[in-house]
Amino acid sequence: MSDKKINFDEIVDRRRTDSIKYDFAKQRGMPEDVMPLWVADMDFKVSDQIIEAIQKRTSHGIFGYTEVGDGYFEALQGWMEKKYHWNIDRRWLVKTPGVVYALAMAIQAFTEPGDAVMIQQPVYYPFRETIEINDRKLVDNTLYLGDDGRYHMDLEDFERKVEENGVKLFILCSPHNPVGRVWSKEELEKLGEICVRKNILVVSDEIHQDFVFRGEHTVFANLNKEIQDRTITCTSPSKTFNLAGLQISNILISNPQLRHRFKEQIVKSGYSQLNTLGLTACEAAYRYGEEWYTQLIEYLKGNIEFVRNFLEERIPQIKMLEPEGTYLVWLDFRGLSLSEKEKEDLVIHKARLWLDKGTMFGEPGVGFERINIACPRAILQQALEKLEAAM
Repeated sequence: MSDKKINFDEIVDRRRTDSIKYDFAKQRGMPEDVMPLWVADMDFKVSDQIIEAIQKRTSHGIFGYTEVGDGYFEALQGWMEKKYHWNIDRRWLVKTPGVVYALAMAIQAFTEPGDAVMIQQPVYYPFRETIEINDRKLVDNTLYLGDDGRYHMDLEDFERKVEENGVKLFILCSPHNPVGRVWSKEELEKLGEICVRKNILVVSDEIHQDFVFRGEHTVFANLNKEIQDRTITCTSPSKTFNLAGLQISNILISNPQLRHRFKEQIVKSGYSQLNTLGLTACEAAYRYGEEWYTQLIEYLKGNIEFVRNFLEERIPQIKMLEPEGTYLVWLDFRGLSLSEKEKEDLVIHKARLWLDKGTMFGEPGVGFERINIACPRAILQQALEKLEAAM
């Protein structure tokens, strides 16, 4: 470990790089001059070690079909063991180009059209989209906002809807995007007990596992053998190390029957080898990226504190739900007593900000907005000042 301090305050101009976040506002129905704090990628340069690994690989000049050797798995295994005390087996690993792709493969492999699939809204909107586009029945075990300012699972409702709808598959978001909950071990154990008793397959999206500010991330499959045998765990370095465009995810399935069916579905989809540079970047990230990651977490904590203080002092009508995890902050605009249309007019046309409106995450998101705080603090300050001025 070196003493080099990473400059997360550096503002990198991402425009004219074909960035979805910065270059396609007009095509996505937004004013061209909006400030984007929506999609979940970061405005920080990746670690030098990842850049060096990619540069070394590109210097070879040939990019044929690529697989990885022992070093790739050892880097992933070491990260999971050190961070989450989860000792994974190489046989469990199935690599995919993304977590949403893996969700689609699981839905297609383990359910039939018309079958019920459960989610917990407000939740990452591709969950809903992937269920509906595959002609499955969407069942929502809606999270509820408690008096403690935290979202909670309604497990009585969960079990009742499982029975009423014959739910076969449940997609867990842990840590939860967008509400920022880091589910406790006790919460997950109660959830897992129901899933085992009711014979429900669980796809656990743990892509945000490395962003925990309060509490501790518990790998759902690591709770016990019964839960592990019915869980497909979806992980990726894309959020942690800002590698989303390199298309690499690591899906972990200990049950050999489930793994076989999942891999068979991938073959049916026509997919085989992954992106060469994604594989290179992933191994470098898990092998050499911890120092960069550690400093990133401290910077994000500072950004969360900045947002909290700014809103409390200057826009108290808007409340920040304290994020326990993820770099996506859930803002409560309900104190403004605006309609959804009025709220969007305030955010987009008056403040000139591009956030993710709460209703994208389901009907329970009415009155909320999601903001990506993984950016230099000066950008965050400018955005909040624009919102304050619009008020």
